Amino acid sequence: MSADTAPPAPHSGTGLVGAAPLPAPRSSISWEDGAIVTLDQRALPHDRRALTLRSVDEVIAAIDSLAVRGAPTIGLIGALGVALSARLHSSAGFLDEGAVHADARRIVRTRPTAVNLARAVDRTLQQLPNGPEAVLSCARDLLAEDAATNQAAVERAAQLVSELCPSGRLRVLTHCNTGSLATSAVGTALGVILHLAARGQVREVLVGETRPLLQGARLTAWELGEASVPYRLCTDSAGPAAMARGMVDCVLVGADRIAANGDAANKIGTYALAVAAARHKIPFIVVVPESTWDRTLADGSGIVIEERDPAEVTGCGGVSTAPAGAAAYNPAFDVTPAELITAIVSERRTVRPPGGGERDCIGDQLAVMSAALYERGWMPGTAGNLSVRIPGPDGTALITPSGRDKGDLSCTDMVEVAAATGAAVRPGSPRPSAETAIHAAVYRHTPARAVIHVHSPYATTVASLQGRDADIPPVLLERFELIKGLGRAEPDGVLVPVFANWPEVPRIADEVAAHLRRESDAVCGLLIVDHGITVWGEDLAQAKNRLECFEAMFQLLLLAGAHPAIPAL
Repeated sequence: MSADTAPPAPHSGTGLVGAAPLPAPRSSISWEDGAIVTLDQRALPHDRRALTLRSVDEVIAAIDSLAVRGAPTIGLIGALGVALSARLHSSAGFLDEGAVHADARRIVRTRPTAVNLARAVDRTLQQLPNGPEAVLSCARDLLAEDAATNQAAVERAAQLVSELCPSGRLRVLTHCNTGSLATSAVGTALGVILHLAARGQVREVLVGETRPLLQGARLTAWELGEASVPYRLCTDSAGPAAMARGMVDCVLVGADRIAANGDAANKIGTYALAVAAARHKIPFIVVVPESTWDRTLADGSGIVIEERDPAEVTGCGGVSTAPAGAAAYNPAFDVTPAELITAIVSERRTVRPPGGGERDCIGDQLAVMSAALYERGWMPGTAGNLSVRIPGPDGTALITPSGRDKGDLSCTDMVEVAAATGAAVRPGSPRPSAETAIHAAVYRHTPARAVIHVHSPYATTVASLQGRDADIPPVLLERFELIKGLGRAEPDGVLVPVFANWPEVPRIADEVAAHLRRESDAVCGLLIVDHGITVWGEDLAQAKNRLECFEAMFQLLLLAGAHPAIPAL
C-alpha cells in the first residue's frame, strides 16, 4: 500500500454556488496498471494523498483503517479487491478460484455493518468462472453504476426536500460523510446538499464533527469547502440544540444498511439527531442506493453493529485524552427506528415509513413487498399484483398498478380502489391491476386485509398440471406440517381450488366469489391454471408467510412424485 502526495485542494467554504449545474462527477476510485487507486481519507483535510492498493492485504488494511470508508465506497473497493485477487491467483491460464473465494471472505469480514460490501463482492465473484478480466469488468461496471445510481437518488431527494421545505434558502444539518469520498462519485446525502446549493437553495450547512474519527469535520467540511458551500462545524451533541433554536430546516443523512421495515443503521449519533428532529417536526431524510436495503432482516434488531478499538475514544490524533486503562464503548453505528424517519430515498423510490400517513405507509409496504417478491423471481416483469385494505369507513384498498415493473414501484404508484368491487376511486392513470376483480372477490367473502398474487414456479406448475377443463379438480395437500402455516390448528389435509384461466378476468372473479360463498372454511389460497397462485391474510406479512408455505408444499409435492401427472424427481 503506497501513498503519493497530490496538491491540496482549496478549502474555503465562503460563498454560495450559483444556479449553474455542478460539473460532471469525477470518480474517486480507479483501476490503474493492475492496482486500485483512490484517496487516502486519513490524510484529509490537510493533505490530498493518493492511495495505491496492490494486494488483498492492502485492500483489507485500507478498509479496516478507514483509509477508505463509506458504504458504497468500501463495496466498490471490495469488488476491485476481488478483481485484484483473481489476477494475483491466475497463472498460465489457471485461476485458483478457491483462493479468490478465501480472499473475498476476508474482505467481507472487515466491516460487517454495511451491506454494500458483501453484495458487491458477491456480484464480482459470480464472474469468476469467466476469468480475471470478466471479474475486473464487473467491478468497473459497478463503479459506473454507482455514479449513475447516486445521481438519480440525489435528484429524487432534492425534489422531495424542495417539496417539504418550500420557503427560502435552507439550513441543512448533516452527519458523518456522504459525499463523493463515500461513493465513487456524486455522493448521497451530501450529494443532495451540493445539488441544492448549485440551485441557490442552501443558506448554510451545519456539519456534525462525527466523533470519534471526525468524518464530518475532516471530510464533509472539506468537500463543502471545495464546492464553496457555506458551512459551520458543530459538536455532535450540539445538533439537537440547534434544532431547538430553530437553526435547522432539514436533516439529510446516509445509511449503511436498512432493514425491511425501514430501520436504518448509520454512523453513531444519527439516532439522537432523528429523535430531536421528530421532537421539533423537522424532516429527517435518509438518502441511499437501493442496494443498501437488506430485506432479509425484518427490522433493525438484526443488524450487526461493528464495535471499534476503544483507543479511538480514549485518545484523539494519537494523544491520550482519558486516564490510563479507561474502558470505552465504541460502536461505529446506531440504528434509527423507521418511525423517526420522514423518508428513505433511493434511485428508484421514495419510501415513507410509518408516520407519513396511513395511505403512504401502506403504499410503501406494497412497494417493498413487490420488490422483494420480484427479486425472488415470483413477479417477473410486470406479472403479479398485491393489495392491502385501508383501515377506516371508506372500504377502499390500495393495489399495485397494471403494466408496471413490480421491482420498481414506489408509494405514489399504487391505485386506490373500492375493496368490494375493484373500481378505481379516482379513474385515470395509473390503472389498477388486471386481477383487481379477484382481489375484490376475496375481500367481499373473507376477513382478509391483504392479497398477494404471484407466478411462483412450483405453484404455477402444479396449477398447470391440473388440466384445463371447465371442471378442474382441486389439489390435495395432506400430512405436511407446513399446513399449520396456513392458519390450520392441525396439519389435516386441505383442498386448494384451481380455476380455469378464462380470458375474461371478471368470469374468474365470479367463480372465485361463488367458491368462497359456498365454502365457509375455504383455505386461504387458490390456483389459476397457467397463472400462478393467489393468497390472502390479515396483513401482507401473513399473506407472504402463507404464500411461502404453499410454495414449499407444492415443491415437495412435485419432488416426491405425489402429483399424479409426474413421476418422482
